[in-house]
Amino acid sequence: MLNKLRGRNLAHPGCLLGTTLGLTLGLILAAVLAASFNVNINVDLAIWFGLTVVLGGVGWIIGDRLSSRFPALEEEQPPRT
Repeated sequence: MLNKLRGRNLAHPGCLLGTTLGLTLGLILAAVLAASFNVNINVDLAIWFGLTVVLGGVGWIIGDRLSSRFPALEEEQPPRT
């Protein structure tokens, strides 16, 4: 499976994973803060949005850095007959 990712920029999948994680964790954290600590809705939304943007950016950077570790493989040419 890793061979399919060789030579591709992994920033987009990293950003997707980071954004998904940010949305999930931000929503859970905002719900806990709103229910348990009576935090204002605007603060909850700012935390949710901030986690989404930050984790999406971190995922983009990590994916971009990982791309250089997996250079493209040389294509094997089938023998001509």
